[in-house]
Amino acid sequence: MWEGLKRFFWQTRGVWVTTPTVAGLVILLRFGGLLQGWEWDLFDFYMKSRPPEPNDDRIAIVGINENDLHRRNESIISDQVLAELLNKLKAQNPRAIGLDIYRDLPVPPGHETIMEVFNTTPNLVGIQKVAGEVGWETVAPPPILKEKGQVGANDLIFDGDNRVRRGLISLDTEDGETVYSFSLHLALHYLDKEGIGPEMIEGSDQWKLGKAVFSPLQPNDGGYVRTDAGGYQLLINYRGGDGTFETVAMSDILEDRVPSDWAGDRIIIIGKVGESFKDLFFTPYSSSLIGLPEPVAGAEIHANLVSQMISGALEGRPMLKNWSDPLEWLWIVFWAGTGASLAWRFRYQQGRKNGAWRRWGVIVGAGVILMGSTYVSFLRGWWLPVVPPFIAFTGSTIAITAYIARTAADIRKTFGRYLTDQVVANLLENPTGLSLGGQRKKITILTSDLRGFTATSERLLPEEVVKILNFYLGKMADVITEYEGTIDEFMGDGILVLFGAPTSKKNDVQRAIACAIAMQLAMKSVNEQMKQWNLPTLEMGIGINTGEVVVGNIGSEKRTKYGVVGSQVNLTYRVESYTLGGQIFISEATLKQAESILVIESEKQVTPKGVKEPISIYEVGGIKGDYNLFLEKKAEIFLKIPQPLLLEYSILDGKNIAETKYYGQLVELSENGGIIDYNHDDPQGFISGMTNIKCNLLSSDNSQSISDDIYAKVLDKSNNNGGFYVRFTAKPPQVTKQLEKLYQSLI
Repeated sequence: MWEGLKRFFWQTRGVWVTTPTVAGLVILLRFGGLLQGWEWDLFDFYMKSRPPEPNDDRIAIVGINENDLHRRNESIISDQVLAELLNKLKAQNPRAIGLDIYRDLPVPPGHETIMEVFNTTPNLVGIQKVAGEVGWETVAPPPILKEKGQVGANDLIFDGDNRVRRGLISLDTEDGETVYSFSLHLALHYLDKEGIGPEMIEGSDQWKLGKAVFSPLQPNDGGYVRTDAGGYQLLINYRGGDGTFETVAMSDILEDRVPSDWAGDRIIIIGKVGESFKDLFFTPYSSSLIGLPEPVAGAEIHANLVSQMISGALEGRPMLKNWSDPLEWLWIVFWAGTGASLAWRFRYQQGRKNGAWRRWGVIVGAGVILMGSTYVSFLRGWWLPVVPPFIAFTGSTIAITAYIARTAADIRKTFGRYLTDQVVANLLENPTGLSLGGQRKKITILTSDLRGFTATSERLLPEEVVKILNFYLGKMADVITEYEGTIDEFMGDGILVLFGAPTSKKNDVQRAIACAIAMQLAMKSVNEQMKQWNLPTLEMGIGINTGEVVVGNIGSEKRTKYGVVGSQVNLTYRVESYTLGGQIFISEATLKQAESILVIESEKQVTPKGVKEPISIYEVGGIKGDYNLFLEKKAEIFLKIPQPLLLEYSILDGKNIAETKYYGQLVELSENGGIIDYNHDDPQGFISGMTNIKCNLLSSDNSQSISDDIYAKVLDKSNNNGGFYVRFTAKPPQVTKQLEKLYQSLI
């Protein structure tokens, strides 16, 4: 069980790392206030998107507009007009009248009249502005109403985007006096007739009003970050935007154009609604996708607050609430984990039928669930974070997707160690790239092989063999990549390279030949490293052929290899088998497509195994044109040995050594080869050119072998003395030292 858990956590480590990391970053962003504006926008969107609520007929507004002043030829409402308006409303027996107009100073005529109305109207509530610098930003209340305790603060709170989302229950003056808000006064007047009054909840700063429980807004509640939560604030649960509450003009009341019981048993708020009065403010309902924001009169905002308190107390209409900080953090972590888990869970869907659609459908569906759940919660009175969990969800999804992409890139890189970038791209990016099957194509095939390396490797430690091969193959792979060849496979010390698969180009043949020359030139740096490691030098032969083959994905559903098959591949190996170290042989088909820019050193007629008729192969000395690459040619100097070395030799047929042994002697020696004189009594001892042989030096009496196996290739070169030329392909270290010493003595 423990092993299973360890494996599970290791396999899903990306999710376990991404979830807290992304969630932590989002929480930090939130603490920095960078997401606050977006949270406000979502708050406004959710509020505007709610189903319409029924109008609250318990509250009405008497709006004073520019028309009302023009009709009376006044620039400001006089005390006389205001007193007449209040008396008209009093006569209709409203539960409360809210005067949302400052009256700290007389506005003649009619000052004594309005003072009398103030004094005789117990259900009238006036206003004062409490917040701000005294004398500049504050406004004093009407003195009589203040003495009677019928004054409330009409201060509004503006968020950073100039929207009013919060309202006041109470606030304190600079003198420490607690002043109830204008809206609370009106609500309490109305609820008093219902026998409902405020009740403090012991041991907390909450209080109860009928069915409603009020909690003060905290600095980090909802989408707010370190906001000024001074006073007793609450989120306004608006019923709607402009025009939500019945509004009549002041002139309609004064001229008796409303029913005589229109204000009966209602809360009437008197306020300015004209644009020139500058008593208009933006609310969550002001924003729109098209057009400019539409402001709302201050009286309408106060009406919403009053309605919220009355509806909560009588019908239990929800107050807007929010979770504690720890719960909101867990909410963000949950959605970060959801995004990471879904992206990880469906990471393998890409390659399946409709997998991509399924994967992104699930992720988009989860995002819809997030939005839907927070919206439903908002309808029930809960303002839950939306933007932070959405960013956490999206961020973790992107992070896991990037992690998977990075893993895929690592897989591509690892895959690329075995195949070229073109083949990897063809397999991974082509819709049919992984399908089994192949196609016939005319391509150019290059194969290379180290001469005598098998025999050399038998005398080395396995670690040294691997070190040599890795270094050599790495150098060759760099050259092949430079010339855009496709490495089909490494076979020990051999390499099979394709030019024209999977992508064909016009210069495939030329690139193949140029690549072969560059590979031979790169052997110089390879052998410099061999010398530093005190290891024998390496020689490589290369064969190139052009022809039609079948290339594609070969194998089964469980095991597939991108490769090439056909007789032309076998012919390429045969061509390469005739090469000596440092040589490049090409077939006639290859020559015909690049003849004009090639330097050909020689032509040979050979009959490879499996081929009925002799074919011509050509030794390449260089390529002109844009490539301008040429092999270094060093003349072989053969020197006569005063005391010939006795030896025996046998013909090599592939990996098999013929049982027949021939005897002769090494009569001349060069830096890399020599001349073997055979026993003329046995004509079969003469070996024709291009044949591989195995030799052993003998003691002076021909009684026993005194050396390990020496491998050589008979050169296609005539010798007037009757012997045959050989080029050593592999020599034991002791023989190498012996022959080098002998050669130096002959110079």
